[in-house]
Amino acid sequence: MALFLYGTLRHLPLLEIVMGRPVKADAVAAHLSGHAVYWADGQSFPMIVEQHGAQAEGLLLDGLDDDDIARLDFYEGGFGYTLRPVKVDTSSGPVDAQVYFPDPGLWTPGGAWSLQDWVDRHGALTLRFAREVMRRLGRIGADDVAALAPFIRSRAWAQMLGQRPAPTALRRDARPGDVEISERTTGFEGFFSLKHFDLRHRRFDGGMSDWFQRETFVAYDAALVLPYDPRTDQVLLVEQLRFGPIWRDDPAPWVLEPIAGLVDAGEMPADTARREAVEEAGLELGDLQPMIRAYPSPGYSTEFFHCFLGICDLNQQRAHSDGLPDENEDIRSHVIPFDRAMALVDSGEINAMPLVAMLLWLARHREHLRASS
Repeated sequence: MALFLYGTLRHLPLLEIVMGRPVKADAVAAHLSGHAVYWADGQSFPMIVEQHGAQAEGLLLDGLDDDDIARLDFYEGGFGYTLRPVKVDTSSGPVDAQVYFPDPGLWTPGGAWSLQDWVDRHGALTLRFAREVMRRLGRIGADDVAALAPFIRSRAWAQMLGQRPAPTALRRDARPGDVEISERTTGFEGFFSLKHFDLRHRRFDGGMSDWFQRETFVAYDAALVLPYDPRTDQVLLVEQLRFGPIWRDDPAPWVLEPIAGLVDAGEMPADTARREAVEEAGLELGDLQPMIRAYPSPGYSTEFFHCFLGICDLNQQRAHSDGLPDENEDIRSHVIPFDRAMALVDSGEINAMPLVAMLLWLARHREHLRASS
């Protein structure tokens, strides 16, 4: 089979991840008349549409076998794309080929699409995304990929945000070869991912440790925000049912927390904080101040928190319920004096560690914030 590629798979590093093999010698330039390529509106990938007088540029990939098509169908099916026959033009003349079209009505065309623009904005993230998707080949279907795609992309984005380390003035500044990892095939990949691996690392005495087995919970980056009104010295907390306490047999699984949410792929954590404040508390934030950037459980999880203080007017804010119904959120907000929040820390009623840390950060900076309000 010959396949005409007009979109992201023209980026050879991505195509080789999806195909699982080198493909440079197999691809030749081609174009499809009467069609144009646009961004899928609101998405990070393109779509092809029929358009009189237009011409879609791309690559013709020839000599594909059943395994190649199965790999491509799996990846493209995760975006709702299926093959249709077309006739494309090459320097050697017209060629019968197949092309991936979006399912009718699934996506809406946006602006004109550019391969280089896509590479600059989404290329590195998509390569990480594709590696995880293709690891699932043979274990899940394309429909499952479509359902999990936003979360796989968010996990890839968290890895990219992780390339910006905190200072190493006191702790060890790692060098190449200080950590060696061999991943096993007995992990799990779903909404969350569990890595099972062998590891050895440079010891503080300069030697290498023995190899040993570990597992790590691969989660997401999250943005947390504590709304604070310095004029009234009040904070806003949210309350919701949490599954960790349930499975710990805690008889009080409703937890007081800061507003929080997963950082979407390509989204800056501060933008997540503002979005979640609206979704969870119906609250528009003013000045947003960075508080803490930290791992809550670095011993076994990749989860990483970007914490912010949201300056806002809480004088008219009252306790009420919010949250997104389609995400099964049932969230109640509480506006309370700062001193009462600290009393709840002392009593243990506030038992979510991120909220404790954020309140202690506020205690350190509160005098200055109130004086400058």
